[in-house]
Amino acid sequence: MSDKTFKIVNGDMSDGYHTFDELYEHRITLFIALCKKIQDFKYHGDARNIAGDEKIVWKSTKHHDGSEYDGWFIMGIGIDQGEQISYHLPMSKWDMTDFAEYRKRAPKWDGHTSDDVLKRIDSL
Repeated sequence: MSDKTFKIVNGDMSDGYHTFDELYEHRITLFIALCKKIQDFKYHGDARNIAGDEKIVWKSTKHHDGSEYDGWFIMGIGIDQGEQISYHLPMSKWDMTDFAEYRKRAPKWDGHTSDDVLKRIDSL
């Protein structure tokens, strides 16, 4: 059993400066902007300077096993095990990500954690 205690919160909860909804909107917007920049470098410059040639920016409505979350899609950087960075994003952002490679199914999830994602973003 985990030693973490969870409290039920809603998007209106605030740290005194920002609500959860605002912070999630910032995270989503920043991730989309990062993915777009990686694609821009890939097609208009030297992609290896930012993410390496193997870093593919992709999106899918389905997980690798065909399952999906209603109202959400997955967007990621990289498809190889040990290199993936991915988030679930609301379908309302789908059109903002038209630069990403569409995949019928997402790559098989490599088990990355929130800490892994932070380290992988930092290494780009």
